[in-house]
Formats: sequence, structure tokens, C-alpha cells
Amino acid sequence: MERFQKFILLLLILTGLLTDLGFCYSIIEGPANATVLAGSEAHFNCTVSLGWVILIWLSNGIPVLTVISSQGPVVTSDRFTSQNYTSSNAFTSELIIHQTQMSDSGKIECSTQQPGGSSFAFLSVQVNGSLFITNSTLTVKENKTIDIVCEALGWAPAPNITWMTNDSSIDKSRYVTQHSQGSNDLHNALSILTLTPTDTEILTCLADIEALPSPQNASVTVIFVNPATESIYQMEIRKAAAEKKKDADLEDRQRHGSENQGYIPEELWNAAKIPRVTFLAPMSSKFTVSDAGLYTSSVPKVEPQKYVDYPINLKKIRNVTLV
Repeated sequence: MERFQKFILLLLILTGLLTDLGFCYSIIEGPANATVLAGSEAHFNCTVSLGWVILIWLSNGIPVLTVISSQGPVVTSDRFTSQNYTSSNAFTSELIIHQTQMSDSGKIECSTQQPGGSSFAFLSVQVNGSLFITNSTLTVKENKTIDIVCEALGWAPAPNITWMTNDSSIDKSRYVTQHSQGSNDLHNALSILTLTPTDTEILTCLADIEALPSPQNASVTVIFVNPATESIYQMEIRKAAAEKKKDADLEDRQRHGSENQGYIPEELWNAAKIPRVTFLAPMSSKFTVSDAGLYTSSVPKVEPQKYVDYPINLKKIRNVTLV
């Protein structure tokens, strides 16, 4: 650093001598203001007339790059480099600041070390923070008012928050946004949107700063449900469940068979269909004959038989002879 300071001092002495000898040149067009995102590049141009000897770039008053006509740029930091362009009547030095930081914000100056030979612009390095809505979907019933919260963290400067519904802007009177100071000179924002939905809609929170090519956004889908729609929905759910159970029962019957409710076992069927036979009461074996006709029979006496009422199998029929 000390060597660089001595080198700059030498250049300043040389510039003074050249001025005294009549070497005069001026800045034709100085740098323009720039706004960039942190981590990106910043570019500044300074155009001087021919005959120039030295050109010095300063950031917030500190020399960061020197360009000598006979030697070219003298680079002392990799974050500050330059490109040079020469035309028939002018010379342009482009300062490039790499990996910009918030500390780079401020005055960027181009100096020819001539009386009135200085021009400057301002650099604004901004930070794109985070943006989110807690819930991705919300279900809201009829006549219910809800608050939707959008939070932005770690921005510089504080972002401008707006809301949209189905690609249409929402009036600012329907939401409130609060800003607060975070750490490292960063800013936070909290925006609360209050609404009473009448239909399903997509709500979008947008955060914007100058350096962003387009606003950062976060969305939430609000599903509106009224009682009539909910009842129809529940009926459809129950109907679908019943159809599913019916299909499952049919599949089970096809796989395992089903019971024939009209089936009657063969034994019971035969018992119900075969007629019952009731034997007649036995006739008396006593009868009267005259003494003349009385005789002794060699046929043994027949004992009375017991009769039972029971079903007869069609396949086997018992014949009984009464004597």
C-alpha cells in the first residue's frame, strides 16, 4: 500500500509538470449513476479528450484504479479492473467493480488531475432478501374474514410491498405494511392483507427494489367453500364411498362365491316332501262261533303289533299285512 501511495504521488507530480508545460485535456463525458444487486458487477465510463496523461478512479474518495496513457491500467485490487476504448478524438476508460458490496455504495469519481478535470456519479448496491407467505393454500367458508401475512426479510433498502389477486392489483386500503430495521443495515417488512373471499382466488405478494429487473413474489391459493357446495361435495364423497364398497363386495363374491339363500338340505327337503303313512288301528282277533263249529287252530296266536308314525323313504317301502 505504501508503494502504491508513493506511485500515486509521483504521478501527481508528473501531472503537475505536464500541466505547466501546456498539456491540457478535459473530461468529455463523466460516469452515470448505477444501481446494482449485491454480488453483481457495476460499470462506469469516463471519456476524456486526446492528449490525456493520467486518469484516476476513486471510490468514496479512495483511489481504486489508475490508468496511465503510456502504460495502461495499474490494478491494485482484483475487485476493480478496467476496459479501455480509443476513438479518433477521445479515450474512454470503463471501471468495472466486481462482487459489489453494500460498502461500495457511494461516490464514484473520475479524475484527470486537471483543474476542473473531475466528474462523479453515485453507486447504490442493494440486497435482494427473502419473501414468503406461511400457508400455500387456505380454505375459507362463506362470510369469513381472514388475514394473510407476507413477510420480507433481509432487504436493502426496505422493499415496496404490493398485493395482487388473479393478476389484478389490490387497493392499498386493504392491506397494511410495517417496516423494521434488521441486522447488518438490512431491512424487514411485514404486510397483512385483510379480505372476505367470495370465490376461490390466487393472492400474490410482491416485493420490489430498484435493482430488481422484476419484483420478487410469493403466492397463496384461497379456496372458497359455501354450505351448499360443501353439502354437495360431502354427498358425492359418500356416494363414491358406497360405490367403492359395492365394487369390493362384488369382487369378493366373485372370488369366494356367495351363499344361496334358497338352498334347502336334501334331508330336510325329503322330509318335507315325502308323505307320512299312518297305520290303521288293529282289528280285534276275537270273534264268536257256534260250539259246533269250534275247532282248534294250529296257527299260533298273533301278538298285537305296535304302530309308529314315521316318514317312509321313497326308495324303501315296507309292506305290512294285517291278519
